[in-house]
Amino acid sequence: MASTPSTSPASASPASGGVAELSYEQARDELIRVVNELEQGSSTLEQSLALWERGEALARRCEEWLIGAKARLDAARSAQLPDSTKG
Repeated sequence: MASTPSTSPASASPASGGVAELSYEQARDELIRVVNELEQGSSTLEQSLALWERGEALARRCEEWLIGAKARLDAARSAQLPDSTKG
């Protein structure tokens, strides 16, 4: 994964504050909470927009974790290929 700049993640965007440090499970659980809150429809428009932006950042974080996990699985599978397939 790409390294993050020396500034704190919260300074990049209020909606993405701290998302880069979250584990997959933490990001997923918070994303579920955000979606539930948006579905209730009791927030103001401004609050809803902030929640939406937070949800987008959380979804990207989950996707990063899943892409990384897939790459690790692919690498492990490739390492297990028999030598006869190498040419």
